[in-house]
Amino acid sequence: MDHRLRCRGEKKVFSGFTTTEMEKMERVLKESGQLPNSEVIKKLTGGFNRSASRAGKPALKWTEVQDWFLVRQQDLMSKGTSPIVPNNFPPAQEACALENINETSDMSKGEKVIDLSNMEFEAKSSDDSWYDVETFITHKFLESDGPQVLVRYIGFGTEENEWVHAKNVRERSVPLENSECNKVMVGDTLLCLQEKMDQAKYYDAQVIDIQRKLHDIRGCRCVFRIRYEHDNSEESVRLDRLCGQPEY
Repeated sequence: MDHRLRCRGEKKVFSGFTTTEMEKMERVLKESGQLPNSEVIKKLTGGFNRSASRAGKPALKWTEVQDWFLVRQQDLMSKGTSPIVPNNFPPAQEACALENINETSDMSKGEKVIDLSNMEFEAKSSDDSWYDVETFITHKFLESDGPQVLVRYIGFGTEENEWVHAKNVRERSVPLENSECNKVMVGDTLLCLQEKMDQAKYYDAQVIDIQRKLHDIRGCRCVFRIRYEHDNSEESVRLDRLCGQPEY
């Protein structure tokens, strides 16, 4: 057995996860068949921190989620069990909804339909913040407002399902790495985590100034001045609070 993994398992593990969060992590481990990488864990942590069930609770660190996976995997190994091999096909409802939405938007233009089955999405809620989409449930077309999709957000119950306009759905943003800070330019629009005493949510924000600094052992030390689009408030943030589109 890997000694580092065993030592990690003996470490005191964060125990403040909600039932919904633990069920989600169990499902991820079971479906993936292996320990998720850091990018997946960071996305999962972001979804947890945006969920209603974490309101009023301390924001999770992605390393706390990583520790849970390490210890849980070790526990499964010690019992002689292992996660099930993943099913690479999306849920039928999600695949159907994505296909129909894509056909609605592209077929009228005579464009080739793009396969979206392996992509992950986020949607802009009625409060102007962005949440990770777990499932596209169904869709409809309103003559007055165009295509709408009913989405279920990661970490939320069915009672929180929401109709959103198709234009407010996009490929899921990903955390920026330390090596990517040089890509960020004044005028760019990124997804930024706005932290308040009672909540932490992701909003679109425009970069209005950058203080470039030398990196050290802690990583990027640059400071980014951003302006949130939903309320025009400004603040200075580090790179670890910024996310960009996958092609950024």
